[in-house]
Amino acid sequence: MPPPWVAYDEHPYSICWRMGGGESHKEVWWAWWEQQGFSEEQKVAYFRRWPPPHCWLAFLIEAVWGVDTFEERDKLGPYFERTAALGFGGQQEYERDLDDPKWH
Repeated sequence: MPPPWVAYDEHPYSICWRMGGGESHKEVWWAWWEQQGFSEEQKVAYFRRWPPPHCWLAFLIEAVWGVDTFEERDKLGPYFERTAALGFGGQQEYERDLDDPKWH
Protein backbone atom coordinates (compact mmCIF):
# COMPACT_ATOMS: atom_id res chain seq x y z
CA MET A 1 0.00 0.00 0.00
CA PRO A 2 1.53 3.34 -0.98
CA PRO A 3 1.99 5.99 1.71
CA PRO A 4 -0.04 9.23 1.66
CA TRP A 5 2.52 11.36 -0.21
CA VAL A 6 2.53 8.90 -3.09
CA ALA A 7 -1.26 8.86 -3.35
CA TYR A 8 -1.60 12.65 -3.05
CA ASP A 9 1.17 15.19 -3.61
CA GLU A 10 0.10 17.38 -0.70
CA HIS A 11 1.71 19.02 2.32
CA PRO A 12 1.19 16.88 5.45
CA TYR A 13 -0.91 19.67 7.01
CA SER A 14 -3.09 20.16 3.94
CA ILE A 15 -6.87 20.06 4.28
CA CYS A 16 -6.61 17.10 1.89
CA TRP A 17 -5.86 14.85 4.89
CA ARG A 18 -8.85 16.02 6.91
CA MET A 19 -11.61 15.35 4.42
CA GLY A 20 -12.35 13.41 1.25
CA GLY A 21 -10.01 11.04 -0.51
CA GLY A 22 -6.87 12.05 1.38
CA GLU A 23 -8.49 11.45 4.75
CA SER A 24 -9.80 8.07 3.60
CA HIS A 25 -6.43 7.04 2.22
CA LYS A 26 -4.66 7.97 5.45
CA GLU A 27 -7.19 6.07 7.58
CA VAL A 28 -6.90 2.97 5.41
CA TRP A 29 -3.11 3.29 5.38
CA TRP A 30 -2.86 3.39 9.20
CA ALA A 31 -5.18 0.39 9.56
CA TRP A 32 -3.13 -1.52 6.97
CA TRP A 33 0.15 -0.47 8.65
CA GLU A 34 -0.94 -1.72 12.07
CA GLN A 35 -2.06 -5.06 10.60
CA GLN A 36 1.37 -5.72 9.08
CA GLY A 37 3.17 -6.25 12.37
CA PHE A 38 6.42 -5.09 10.78
CA SER A 39 9.66 -5.09 12.74
CA GLU A 40 11.60 -1.82 12.90
CA GLU A 41 13.88 -3.08 10.13
CA GLN A 42 10.88 -3.87 7.89
CA LYS A 43 9.35 -0.47 8.61
CA VAL A 44 12.55 1.28 7.59
CA ALA A 45 12.72 -0.88 4.45
CA TYR A 46 9.16 0.17 3.56
CA PHE A 47 10.15 3.85 3.78
CA ARG A 48 13.27 3.21 1.74
CA ARG A 49 10.97 1.87 -0.97
CA TRP A 50 8.66 4.91 -0.64
CA PRO A 51 11.00 7.74 0.51
CA PRO A 52 9.05 10.57 2.11
CA PRO A 53 9.52 14.23 1.24
CA HIS A 54 11.31 15.86 4.16
CA CYS A 55 8.11 17.52 5.39
CA TRP A 56 6.73 14.00 6.00
CA LEU A 57 9.51 12.95 8.40
CA ALA A 58 7.26 13.37 11.45
CA PHE A 59 4.89 10.84 9.84
CA LEU A 60 7.82 8.43 9.40
CA ILE A 61 8.81 8.91 13.06
CA GLU A 62 5.28 8.11 14.18
CA ALA A 63 5.01 5.09 11.90
CA VAL A 64 8.41 3.57 12.70
CA TRP A 65 8.80 4.36 16.39
CA GLY A 66 5.20 4.94 17.52
CA VAL A 67 5.87 8.47 18.73
CA ASP A 68 2.92 10.84 18.98
CA THR A 69 4.66 13.63 17.12
CA PHE A 70 2.03 16.19 18.11
CA GLU A 71 2.17 15.47 21.86
CA GLU A 72 5.92 14.88 21.87
CA ARG A 73 6.94 17.59 19.36
CA ASP A 74 9.43 19.11 21.82
CA LYS A 75 11.21 15.75 22.21
CA LEU A 76 11.71 14.77 18.57
CA GLY A 77 15.41 15.72 18.29
CA PRO A 78 16.76 12.19 18.85
CA TYR A 79 14.28 10.79 16.31
CA PHE A 80 15.33 13.32 13.69
CA GLU A 81 18.92 12.26 14.37
CA ARG A 82 17.85 8.69 13.62
CA THR A 83 16.05 9.68 10.41
CA ALA A 84 19.17 11.57 9.32
CA ALA A 85 21.41 8.60 10.14
CA LEU A 86 19.12 6.39 8.06
CA GLY A 87 19.46 8.77 5.11
CA PHE A 88 15.97 10.27 5.15
CA GLY A 89 17.02 13.74 6.29
CA GLY A 90 16.93 15.46 9.64
CA GLN A 91 15.18 18.20 11.54
CA GLN A 92 16.63 21.06 9.48
CA GLU A 93 15.42 19.52 6.22
CA TYR A 94 12.03 18.81 7.81
CA GLU A 95 11.54 22.39 9.00
CA ARG A 96 12.82 23.91 5.76
CA ASP A 97 10.49 21.73 3.68
CA LEU A 98 7.47 22.49 5.86
CA ASP A 99 7.92 26.16 5.01
CA ASP A 100 8.73 25.69 1.32
CA PRO A 101 6.46 27.92 -0.81
CA LYS A 102 5.83 25.02 -3.20
CA TRP A 103 3.35 23.70 -0.62
CA HIS A 104 1.43 26.96 -0.24
